Amino acid sequence: MMKYIETDRLILRSWRPEDLPLFAAINKDERVMRYFPATLTEEQTESFYNRIQAEFDRVGRGLYAVELKSDGIFIGYVGLHGIGFDADFTPGVEIGWRLAADYHNQGLATEAAEEILKMAKKSGLNKLYSFTAKPNLPSERVMQKIGMTKIGEFEHPDLSVGSPLRTHVLYAIDL
Repeated sequence: MMKYIETDRLILRSWRPEDLPLFAAINKDERVMRYFPATLTEEQTESFYNRIQAEFDRVGRGLYAVELKSDGIFIGYVGLHGIGFDADFTPGVEIGWRLAADYHNQGLATEAAEEILKMAKKSGLNKLYSFTAKPNLPSERVMQKIGMTKIGEFEHPDLSVGSPLRTHVLYAIDL
């Protein structure tokens, strides 16, 4: 296991196979996934896990597994991800997060994301994006807290017309 970042309360590390069941539970939780079109099945989570691993293999960075320093429990991910759809701001790299519901509203995503920004800058990236469905105010607050600026809104191409989640807010930060 490789540790990439340590904060006061968190360790951002490489993924382990034993994270998969916990990751599946996070992705099945309607509280976590309320701003996404649907929860994920175990098969969809495994596919996502494999894409995360492939991105690390390809570019040497990605969505880092997050564990609590206090007890070593896996609570989700925070990290960088190549944007996987076409839009007027792509290609680009996004900073994103997904934590288990029991760990929301504690500043943990913000704490980890601030360190990811520092890492991204050191790695030579000069701009990052973040976006979420317009109703997802908690995630938008994290973007604001880490110093990102709202640059607009867009219709997410992977969501159907008429979906209440289709309109996304778009934030960016120059590193």
